Amino acid sequence: MNNDLGGLGVRPATSQANPFESALYGAGPGLIRSGLGAYGEKFLGSSSEFMQSNITQYLSNPQYYFQVNSQYVRNKLKVILFPFLHRGHWTRITEPVGGRLSYKPPIQDINAPDLYIPLMAFGTYVVIAGYALGVLGRFTPEALTLQFTKGLLGWFLQVILIRVLLYTLGSGEAPLLDIVAYAGYGFAGTSLAMLVRVFWSPSYYFVLPWFSICTGVFLVKTMKRVLLGAPRSYERHPSRNHYFLLFLAVVQFPMLFWLGNISG
Repeated sequence: MNNDLGGLGVRPATSQANPFESALYGAGPGLIRSGLGAYGEKFLGSSSEFMQSNITQYLSNPQYYFQVNSQYVRNKLKVILFPFLHRGHWTRITEPVGGRLSYKPPIQDINAPDLYIPLMAFGTYVVIAGYALGVLGRFTPEALTLQFTKGLLGWFLQVILIRVLLYTLGSGEAPLLDIVAYAGYGFAGTSLAMLVRVFWSPSYYFVLPWFSICTGVFLVKTMKRVLLGAPRSYERHPSRNHYFLLFLAVVQFPMLFWLGNISG
C-alpha cells in the first residue's frame, strides 16, 4: 500500500551520516570546553596578577598602616614636629618575605608611614577647630562643617602636590596610601598651633611658622629617601630636584596657615 503524505517523503532511517558532522559533534564540545577553559584560566590568571600588582602598588595593604603602638606614636611625633633632633637614618627597613624584599611595619620601623597619626591628627584638628569657634562665639554646625571640608580639601591638595612632585622627578611608584600618610602628617603641627592660639593668640604666629618649617623639613627628608630608592636615580638632575623639594617645603607655609585659619 502506497502511503501518500502530500508529496513529503519520509527520510530513510538508513541515510548516510556526514562524517565531518559526526566528528564535529563528538569532538567539538570537548575541544571547545578545553580551549575556553585554558584561555579563561590564562585570562583570569593574568587579570588577577595585574589587579594584585596594581592594588599592591597603588593601595598596598591598609592593615599595614595601622600596625602601631604608643612608643611608635611618640617617636614618630618627635620626628614630625622636631625633625632636626632626629639623629638616625631616614631610610625604611626591609626584610625578605616570600622570596622578595618587603618593608617592615611601622611598629618595627620609625621611618615607615602610617595612617593612625594622620587620622588622629585630623580628628584633633576638627575638635580643636570646633572648640576655638565656641571660644570665639562663632560656633555653628555650618562653620564646623566648613572647617571639616577645608581640612579634607587641604589633605587632598597635599596628596596631589606630592604625587605630582614624585611623578615629575621620575619616581611615581610610591603606593597611594604612603602618599596619603605623608600628606596628613601636617595636621599634627597645625592642631598644636591652633590649640596654642586658643590660650594665647599672639603665640600662634610663632608656633605655626615653626611647625611649617618642621613639616617641610620632614617631607623633604622623606621624599629624598623615596627618590633615592626609586629605579630612576635622584642624581640625574640634582639641581632641578632640589628646587622641587624646596618648593614642597615652602608650600607648607601658606597651606598650614590656611588650614589653621578658623572660619566661621
